[in-house]
Amino acid sequence: MMRALVFFVILAGPGFAQDRRPAHENVKYGPHARNVMDVWIAKSDRPTPVLVSIHGGGFAKGDKSVSADLLRRCLDSGISVVAITYRFSNEAIAPAQFLDSARAIQFIRHKAKEWNLDAKRMAATGSSAGAGLSLWLGFHDDLADPRSEDPVLRQSTRLTCMSVFNGQTSYDPRFIRDLFPGSDTYQHPRLAQLFDADLAKLDALPKEKYKLFELVSPINHLTKEDAPAQLIYSTNLEAPIKNQGIGIHHPKFGQVLKVRMDKLGIECQVHTRVGRDKSTELTFGFIKKHLSGAN
Repeated sequence: MMRALVFFVILAGPGFAQDRRPAHENVKYGPHARNVMDVWIAKSDRPTPVLVSIHGGGFAKGDKSVSADLLRRCLDSGISVVAITYRFSNEAIAPAQFLDSARAIQFIRHKAKEWNLDAKRMAATGSSAGAGLSLWLGFHDDLADPRSEDPVLRQSTRLTCMSVFNGQTSYDPRFIRDLFPGSDTYQHPRLAQLFDADLAKLDALPKEKYKLFELVSPINHLTKEDAPAQLIYSTNLEAPIKNQGIGIHHPKFGQVLKVRMDKLGIECQVHTRVGRDKSTELTFGFIKKHLSGAN
């Protein structure tokens, strides 16, 4: 399998700002209104690696953005940055958001020569939904279609590494119910909207819903060929699940992934009880290390 290319995706939420204007703003990468991206090009005589930022918001809100500190660190270190957005679940259920993100990666590679980017060095990060999308891209088989009439779709969707914050490693409500017994986290309204499913009737849904749960869950696509990952959480493993918000962002999601990645011999770091500032530092260090080592 083709080794992951590096685009870094970060999910930016409230409080994130942008201190530099993008070189290319609101670039259309697909046919839908929310298929847009902003692009910052690092100054370099050689093609630069790329950090792609995917926003969160439960697949139902949010917009393209990137932490000002992370943006500064990347550009000063010769790493270009791209922030993307995707269709919300109230206009298109899964897997629309996952396929939009994949096409964004393909589009960036399609424009690599024009934008002086290194298509072989791409990483991803994000928070919450953006984290899940990043991990899904990093683990899913390459979606490139060499025979497609669309030159964008001929490009690879693979990544070199991912660093994510408060991320979910599965969106399968059955997986979540088993991970948090006694909790109603699996019935989170954002999941219900993402799948257009009544999760109160989880054991009596049409078969196609279960297939959809499995399709968009990153951990289901993990193989020994996949990219290293760093997962950062704001709470610790012992944090009690007092509500669905705590549950859906709980580090147990990262713990179960790390067990599987360790068995496959793939680097997986899980950090708990980390604030946003420290998260930026960890993220930058992780992606810089892997972007520098990619070939």
